[in-house]
Amino acid sequence: MSSFVRRLAGIPWRSIAGDALSRVFLVAQAYRAVHVVDQHLCSLAVGQGPSMLPAMNLAGDVVAVDRVSVRLGRVAPDDVVLMISPEDPRKSIAKRVVGMQGDSVTYLVDPGNSDASKTVVVPQGHVWVQGDNPYASRDSRQFGAVPYGLITGKIFCREADAISGANILLYGSISWDTSN
Repeated sequence: MSSFVRRLAGIPWRSIAGDALSRVFLVAQAYRAVHVVDQHLCSLAVGQGPSMLPAMNLAGDVVAVDRVSVRLGRVAPDDVVLMISPEDPRKSIAKRVVGMQGDSVTYLVDPGNSDASKTVVVPQGHVWVQGDNPYASRDSRQFGAVPYGLITGKIFCREADAISGANILLYGSISWDTSN
């Protein structure tokens, strides 16, 4: 038997495989914990677009999103929410809640060109959302009331200009406006 084969036979393969397997399980458990926190408790996201000016910047704002409040029904008018876009389900958008189910909402139809307004009653199980910048926002004025089930979280904290380049990795990216 050659010396190479003897050296291979002397390596504790079972111990090495056991250690590797336990580390793989540890990484899987950590990933699972991060996923549960991100999807069900709170998460971070980066936003961009003119829709929420002046409350939020065009780009670079990092926001903290509370995902529990939505499940508990603790969303109210004036809250800024993160939601799935009703126009493109692959996008997440941030908008301010203006009215809840049963509320009457009066809004300017075309704020850039006229003072014409319209009043609607928000249907059961829906919310009315609008961007803070009425001149550059696609919101309920265009796509109507949004089902409450599309809301994925409530934004509770914002850090302006938290990113100075692409050197930070976060879980999601949101658009203040669906036109971006």
